[in-house]
Amino acid sequence: MEIVSEEEVVLQWSEIKLPSLGAEPELERETGERRRGRDILIAIDHGPNSKHAFDWAIVHLCRLADTIHLVHAVSNLKNEIVYVATQTLMEKLAVEAMEVAMVETKARIVEGDAGKAICKEAERLKPAAVVLGTRGRSLLRSVVQGSVSEHCFHHCKSAPVIIVPGKEAGEESVI
Repeated sequence: MEIVSEEEVVLQWSEIKLPSLGAEPELERETGERRRGRDILIAIDHGPNSKHAFDWAIVHLCRLADTIHLVHAVSNLKNEIVYVATQTLMEKLAVEAMEVAMVETKARIVEGDAGKAICKEAERLKPAAVVLGTRGRSLLRSVVQGSVSEHCFHHCKSAPVIIVPGKEAGEESVI
């Protein structure tokens, strides 16, 4: 048996010419009527990793006719300070989503445990994807306190879950 290093392996390949399938389809111009798009659920909070996940979804996932559903889970809906801050954040994100990707935005603040609330919203909406960021906790702290992204990964059965790495992964993941 001869040992071959990776540098010595030369792959050979050949292009395959595929038959033409007819005339190139013309792109339809956008009319005043919205085409049927997908629903995409984005879980948000006030942290930088949540904003990073939102930015990633807008750049990499959203298309013109899509609707994004911003969901923020809080422990108590009656906390006026948190409610107003979240409402302001969601309005800002909706404007950004329209400017960057021209997508419609709907927002909802839900009460309850974040992981369970996000999964319940996903079950209600049946989105094309659930997008959320990581919280940036250490492995030990995530194991002890639990992880929202891990809970959603294991319990959201109605849609694929996309967990966007935190900002420490670098801006390259967005561009």
